[in-house]
Amino acid sequence: MALEEGARSCLLRFRHRLEQDIKPSYLMDHMISDGVLTVDEEERISNKPTRKDQAVALLELLLRKDNRGYISFYNALVKETYGDLANLLHDDLPQTLPGAYKSSSDGCTSYVQTVLSEGGVPQRPVVFVSRPEFVNCVREKLYRLQKEPGWVTVFGMAGSGKSVLAAEAVRHHGLIEECFPGGIHWLSIGQLDKPDLMVKIQSLCFRLEQSLDSPSLHRPPNSLDEAKERLRYLTLRRYPRSLLILDDIWDSTVLKAFDIHCRILLTTRNRSLTDSVSGAKYEVEVESGLDEKKGLEILALYTNTKLHGLPEEARSIVKECKGSPLVVSLIGALLKEKPNRWRYYLNQLQQKQFKRIRKSSSYDYDALDQAMDASIEVLPDEHRELYKDLSVLEKDIKVPAKVLSVLWDLEPEHVEDILEEFVNKSLLFVDSNNKPHLYYLHDLQLDFLVEQNRTQLESLHNKVVHQYQQHYRDGPPTSGDEECLYWIRFLTHHMAKANLSQELYSLMFSLDWVSIKAQIMGPAHLINDYVEYGPILDKEVSRQHNCTMYETNQFQEFLSLNGHQLEQRPFPDVVQLALSQPHTSEVYRQALLQAQDRASTGKLYFDWLNKSSVENLSRLVIHPHQGSIYSACFSHDGAKIASSGACKTLKVFKSTSGEKLTEIQAHDDEVLCCAFSPDDRLLATCSSDRKVKVWNVERSMLLRVFEEEHEEQVNHCQFTNTTRRLLLATCSNDKFLNLWNLNKPTSQNTMFGHFEPVNHCCFSPDDTYLSTSSNDGTVKLFQMSSANEWKTINVRNMFAESDEEVLVKCSTWTADGKHIICAARNAVFDVETSDMLLEIRTNRLSTVQYCHACSTSNLLAIAFSNYAVELWDLEANKKMADCSGHLSWVQRVQFSPDGSQLLSCSDDQTVRLWETNKVHTSSAVCLKRDSDVLFYDEEIIVSAADNCNRLQVWRWQSGECKVLQGHKEQVRSFSLLSTLPVDTRLLSWSFDGTVKMWDIESGEKLQDIQAHRGAILSCHVSPDGCLFATTSADKTAKLWQCESWQCVHTLSGHQDCVRSCRFSWDSRCLATGDDNGEIRLWSVKDGSLLRICSRDGKDGMDSLHGGWVTDLHFSPDNSLLVSTGGYIKWWDVEKGEALQTFFPTGTALKRIHVSADFSTFVTIDSIGILYILERVV
Repeated sequence: MALEEGARSCLLRFRHRLEQDIKPSYLMDHMISDGVLTVDEEERISNKPTRKDQAVALLELLLRKDNRGYISFYNALVKETYGDLANLLHDDLPQTLPGAYKSSSDGCTSYVQTVLSEGGVPQRPVVFVSRPEFVNCVREKLYRLQKEPGWVTVFGMAGSGKSVLAAEAVRHHGLIEECFPGGIHWLSIGQLDKPDLMVKIQSLCFRLEQSLDSPSLHRPPNSLDEAKERLRYLTLRRYPRSLLILDDIWDSTVLKAFDIHCRILLTTRNRSLTDSVSGAKYEVEVESGLDEKKGLEILALYTNTKLHGLPEEARSIVKECKGSPLVVSLIGALLKEKPNRWRYYLNQLQQKQFKRIRKSSSYDYDALDQAMDASIEVLPDEHRELYKDLSVLEKDIKVPAKVLSVLWDLEPEHVEDILEEFVNKSLLFVDSNNKPHLYYLHDLQLDFLVEQNRTQLESLHNKVVHQYQQHYRDGPPTSGDEECLYWIRFLTHHMAKANLSQELYSLMFSLDWVSIKAQIMGPAHLINDYVEYGPILDKEVSRQHNCTMYETNQFQEFLSLNGHQLEQRPFPDVVQLALSQPHTSEVYRQALLQAQDRASTGKLYFDWLNKSSVENLSRLVIHPHQGSIYSACFSHDGAKIASSGACKTLKVFKSTSGEKLTEIQAHDDEVLCCAFSPDDRLLATCSSDRKVKVWNVERSMLLRVFEEEHEEQVNHCQFTNTTRRLLLATCSNDKFLNLWNLNKPTSQNTMFGHFEPVNHCCFSPDDTYLSTSSNDGTVKLFQMSSANEWKTINVRNMFAESDEEVLVKCSTWTADGKHIICAARNAVFDVETSDMLLEIRTNRLSTVQYCHACSTSNLLAIAFSNYAVELWDLEANKKMADCSGHLSWVQRVQFSPDGSQLLSCSDDQTVRLWETNKVHTSSAVCLKRDSDVLFYDEEIIVSAADNCNRLQVWRWQSGECKVLQGHKEQVRSFSLLSTLPVDTRLLSWSFDGTVKMWDIESGEKLQDIQAHRGAILSCHVSPDGCLFATTSADKTAKLWQCESWQCVHTLSGHQDCVRSCRFSWDSRCLATGDDNGEIRLWSVKDGSLLRICSRDGKDGMDSLHGGWVTDLHFSPDNSLLVSTGGYIKWWDVEKGEALQTFFPTGTALKRIHVSADFSTFVTIDSIGILYILERVV
């Protein structure tokens, strides 16, 4: 359908004005999401050289589009706050009002069935009663999402049929075709913690990516923020105009994970949940009860009876069931089996003889427990006992029949028959979208069972553990199927509920269990177990050892330090990781025993001998809150720390000891930030409840409440740095920034300009400027003198080549106020020019949460979502230290005013303090990596390259020094041509592409050849002295004759700079390593490629080796090879397979020194930490 003439004329009339003002890149994202613009069209427009050229091209394309294109362009102008331009187009908007939802036909075609099946939308229940008044109401709201993203909330009490209505509403051809051609995607949520929510979003992203013509090769998201961004990208770019259905949402914090500017239908019991998210919102309330006619219709369908043929008891039963669809269905299922028991079931309901589950509850418990008891009573005795066992299940958890087969010690087929009986009686639900089928209880049914069997719960959980131990006596399941996942995830839960503390202790303090659970579930679930069951474990440790021990903390510390390693694929060897723990640790003791045992079968393990010399920065750990801690800050005198978080409280405690000074019930919702005033007399807090409060610290008294200006949650607050003109700045999801004068009841200034939620605000050191950070990918600087925007730093444009969204989470000023660091990609910008000065590249496979610059040094602290804090030297752009110890997402970091300490707070409910004065900020005190030592005859020769492109060689005994000159660029390294005492020749090679030979007695240059087109990066002489090899930045390696200096073979195939090489001791094989982490083995005889060492472990954010392959060494028998890069790897030369990996604290290992018997290995990492590793025997 062509564009209406009126709309076309309007575009032509205002074309010049539109071309002058619009930024096409902002508008095209919305138009792609609406499905009116393709990615190819966007690319063609974006390739135009200037913004105006892009605007001209977009309008030319728009004139060739239909009415939907015009409407989408208009909506994009509105969303991007081009209100004046949108008004120009408004009067000529085409009239395309949807009316399909008024149709009486359900439109359930084969196309609809296919779309819903692919999206995981549940099928209609066996007994289905239409409720068109609600279904049409939901569809009417869904049609409003046709033009713009938003939220449709279906809310009502449990058992009111919300999920069935949501599924029925999208069972309509016209609705899908017109509004959601990108598909319908169903996700059952329930009550989840963050690790479980991340698993849900991971599985959804995987499902979406598998449906694409070219599935993504991305690794699974490793943090909630990363998962959210992956889902945001998929819904915006790959599945535009799709609908995401979130079934059974309980928590607003869960909902925030889906606040990604897409179209969402959600079912919930809490109508206010969407207050915490942004976008258009629509509601449909589902009445708690069916009317009499619908209730009778359900009973008629179950009993296969005409409505007029129902007995007189039917109306009374519907009345006693109080209209609950769930309860009516329970009774209907019973009557289907025993159709002559109408009077009996009515009497059961009327006598109200069953114990009520929860009084004063919004649930329809009176009817439920009566119907439940009546339903269970008709089961055979043996099945009634089996049904009781379901009391141990967790809410919203679906289990396969195999799990219950283990619990009941029955054949799986027999179990499936029993479960089918439960389903037919509406005592259990089945998810038939999964293969095998998964079974679950409605939460009301589970509540009833738990209450009925409360006194027996411990013994029931005990039965679960006992049956598991009998079935898996040879070790835990590792198949990764649904049954395996259940046991690995919930075995510890059942042990804790059964009060089996000794069994729980033995399981959780086993490295085998740590390895299996981390590999199958990831480290987040495992760490959560140690936090949740820590008190039980501590008591058991104390009982067994008759003293207070710290094994729980030791395992927690081990997992915290290695959490990012446990997310790598292939999965690392947990025993090798554990060998890096302190010698006094139980983790190390177990690892050493296992390593010694496995070493007897030929397995390689390496013990870090000097690990006790590495200094730990940790000083104090404080547990101030129950729940995640979102904010913590030092007072300006450094004596106090304030913290706030999910538990809605504000606490103040001493920074020296952690002693609590003050506790305030601060807000009605999560407290997202707290900040001291410059004189430390005041504390400001802001919250998800949209309020900003100011407190007197000493008296714990509320002074001011600001609650009118912000319309959505307030993310951050900060006072000015001086009291000269005391102001408080706050920023919010409503995209605005407010400045508050504490003497006025309303904000002094409201500043705007961001198009997405504003996450953070920060005054410059002299309070001249205020920086703001937003999800729109920008940092804005406002002048405090005028409250006007001074400039915008578009961080997103700096990383335009990346497909992923760039969200700026916070910014921090350097002490001189000249530079800004922002937590997006850790970029540093010059304030005056807005130029990016450097990007700090970390090797963490996680999301940056926060950063803070020290006011007294060059240190920058970076907080990560996967438990880590790193300290970097800004001037050197070099990581200086790890602060490892948190057990969950790190939310915030801050240096003390004097820079001597750093605090960090986390979702693990702790605030940790670190001593930053232990960090070496000068590279001079770190061990050097470029020097070398040669043992030549009885002489010790020390060499070093100087800064004048020369090589200096000292004979240590005599003190004689030779200076070898001739290279025009930096000397890369050198090697003696022979180990024979009479041979005084030495090879050196350089970035200038040349290889030179010297006589070290006379200092004379004997040979000089241009060996490569690019810089020579390494050289090695074969042990037999016949050949030497060179490798180069030109991606080749070459073999040369030592006598004739002729090139024998050119070895091609590497895809990156060839960084290192090494001959085998028999001179028959050459190993080469490149900057992509790949190692190749070549035949010296004919130059042929023998094999490429295993490519497993390639990650999108990493090389094969965690960095360049910088050094290689063969074992004396040439069967093993050791290599260095981001970490150390040992290889089987014959198979090309990795045998073991050692992960250092730092990165960029440059060289490894190996003992003659291949048992001891010495290297230094980028932080300057020395590693002396010894093979375990």
